[in-house]
Amino acid sequence: QAQLVESGGGLVQPGGSLRLSCAVSGFTLDYYATGWYRQAPGMEREGVACFTNRENTTYYADSVKGRFTLSRDTAKNTVYLQMNSLKPEDTAVYYCAAGLCGPYYLNHPVNDYWGQGTQVTVSS
Repeated sequence: QAQLVESGGGLVQPGGSLRLSCAVSGFTLDYYATGWYRQAPGMEREGVACFTNRENTTYYADSVKGRFTLSRDTAKNTVYLQMNSLKPEDTAVYYCAAGLCGPYYLNHPVNDYWGQGTQVTVSS
């Protein structure tokens, strides 16, 4: 059974950095596109970044381009999200997911599997 487990969230000051991890089991990273999504209180879930094996391409939301980096370790079957220059508006629950990836799907997530989420709070 597929499972995605996020870790690495926490409280960080504006301008700081965090690295989120998503440990995947039940399938290999080569099988599914994987990505990160977030949901702030009172807001809809939005895509942050995703990687598509089919195109060997990573897509980023405009709001995080240049600050966030998605990477993968296929040996560990783990997906990472390095977040730098964090802003208060980055505060949200961050989810790892596996499914479809592309510019359209960042705004309209279609995923077969979701993790439980990890809280990221950016505040002084």
